[in-house]
Amino acid sequence: MKQLALLISLVLLASCVNRNEQEETFRYEENWESLQNYEIPQWMKDAKFGIFIHWGPNSVAELHTDWYPRWMYSDKGHINIQTGEIKAGKPHEAYLYHKEKFGDQNEFGYKDMIPMWTMENFNPTEWVSLFKEAGAQYVIPVAEHHDGYALYESSYTPWNATKVGPKYDVFKALADEIKKQGLIFGASSHLAFNYNYYNQQDYFDTGNPEYADLYAPPHELGDSVSQEWLSDVWWPRTKEIIDKYNPDVLWFDFYLDRPEFVPYHKKLAAYYYNTGIERDRTVVLQTKNFHFESYPEGTHMFDLERSKSDNIRKEYWQTDTSIGKNSWYYSKNWIPKSAQELVADLVDIVSKNGCLLLNIGPKKDGTIPEDQQKTLLNIGKWLKINGEAIYGATHWEVFGEGPTKTNTGHLAESKDKGYTEQDFRFTINGDKLYAIALVPPSDSIEIDYLNVDRMKIKSIQLLGYDGEVSFSQTKEKLIIEKPEDAVLDYSWVFKLAY
Repeated sequence: MKQLALLISLVLLASCVNRNEQEETFRYEENWESLQNYEIPQWMKDAKFGIFIHWGPNSVAELHTDWYPRWMYSDKGHINIQTGEIKAGKPHEAYLYHKEKFGDQNEFGYKDMIPMWTMENFNPTEWVSLFKEAGAQYVIPVAEHHDGYALYESSYTPWNATKVGPKYDVFKALADEIKKQGLIFGASSHLAFNYNYYNQQDYFDTGNPEYADLYAPPHELGDSVSQEWLSDVWWPRTKEIIDKYNPDVLWFDFYLDRPEFVPYHKKLAAYYYNTGIERDRTVVLQTKNFHFESYPEGTHMFDLERSKSDNIRKEYWQTDTSIGKNSWYYSKNWIPKSAQELVADLVDIVSKNGCLLLNIGPKKDGTIPEDQQKTLLNIGKWLKINGEAIYGATHWEVFGEGPTKTNTGHLAESKDKGYTEQDFRFTINGDKLYAIALVPPSDSIEIDYLNVDRMKIKSIQLLGYDGEVSFSQTKEKLIIEKPEDAVLDYSWVFKLAY
């Protein structure tokens, strides 16, 4: 019997050792079955609020900046994103603006604007300190945009920040400071669209093969992305960002979900996730699934550009949007959103199991405009008071109630109407439920869902207010009396004990 017991013990021990070895040596494979093992890490789910940074040579023009490198060559009308077809019409305003301010596009093209990105007042310590004061938990600078210019030191293109422009690894300076100040560091790649971004014509410098590293190899606009460009340009540059800078979040813009990129979808996820395993970190891949579902649910983190969900999503997700209603990069005609709008959006997103990535647009000299700084600081003040309803919180059984509907779909935020005093959202953190009035109330607050038949509320605290909060419940609703002496900015957060 003793020998049998010993044998059983040895078998169990061997089983445990084998299982531990398998767990320790787990590697993602380039198939969806393997990638379904991925889970978004808790640190990402707790973070809730991040800063996006669009900054680079695009900032030089100071008008029409988002797609300036494309629009400045749009001399004959609108260019279809998908097909490259030019719909005959008037030249784009950016085309005319460029000719007047900088000169003919053949003599002074986008390549000639890059040295004008001077960034002489750039101070990464001050930037990141501002982001921390704003309450951000993660920061994602653009590593390279559609223009093909790398803000990092690249081994694969001479058009990078250490060779042309500031002669300085701007991306590394930001990455180091973000990590130093204890925030989560991410990187964004928009390079996929570079292949069909520029209007390549013989009478523009974009048509000169000498500049193919920036403007992409000569081809017909709208052609399928070549496999040679994917294997020799896009993939090595993407790997280089991962390998050299170790981002904990890797964000991709549209065009990654084009059919030409299909061979790289599983390859990218497996490679990136495995680099995380090597440094004992579960990393986060964020993609849009704009054209088709390039990444199935459960294999990545879904991102919505300038859009939100109209309900609670099963998988944790993200909205990326800008403080500028009309721009991502700094522009003189920047139309800002208010802190009130952005706080309400943050609350709405968190109540639906999401997080907010909010973009800023610094000037070409490296300063963040004062109005953007003020907005960030005001959000930070609100979060210092109400952060317990946001950080580490999650959705409840319903996201909320109210008459205002959320429009869905790509870039849908421009269709949204402002919230009303009847719009409420719910979040939970531990055993506490938070009922949040998206717009500061002018009178008593009535919330139908929190009626006495659903739950019996014991007490209510208004965050940021020291006085007592009077309330009553009926079979129809919860009624909270507005404290007349409460002076609070933006969304009001009621903490409920039940």
